[in-house]
Amino acid sequence: MSINGPVNLRYGTPVDAVDGFLVHNGRPLCAVTSESAHRYFARNDDGNGKARGALIGAITAKLERKDAGYQMRWDLLWSDPEAQKLRHPDHADFWLWGHAFFEADMADLEHVAGLIGARR
Repeated sequence: MSINGPVNLRYGTPVDAVDGFLVHNGRPLCAVTSESAHRYFARNDDGNGKARGALIGAITAKLERKDAGYQMRWDLLWSDPEAQKLRHPDHADFWLWGHAFFEADMADLEHVAGLIGARR
C-alpha cells in the first residue's frame, strides 16, 4: 500500500527520491524515511542497492535471532562507536536503527555485519 493506494512493484524496480518521497511513474509511494521505505527499498545511487538490501536484511535477521549469542551481539553494537552512528538518535536506552543505517555506505554496513557475524 502506498500513500496513493495499492501498488505492486517487481523486485528491483527502480524508484526515484524526490522531495523526501520515493516516487514511481510520477506518483509518490512513501516518505524516504518511512518504515515502508526502509523495509522494501534500498538506496542504489552507488550501484549497490541489491547488495545493500541483502546486507541490511542479514544484519537485522542476525540481531533478531534469539540464540546463545543474542546478548553478546547487542553488547557489541552498544559498545561500537561506528555502529552507534547508525542508531536512531532519539532513543538513548533502546536500540532502534536510524535512517542513517538504511542509507549507510557499504563499508559501514560491512563493519556492522562483521561485528555481529552476519553474512549475506
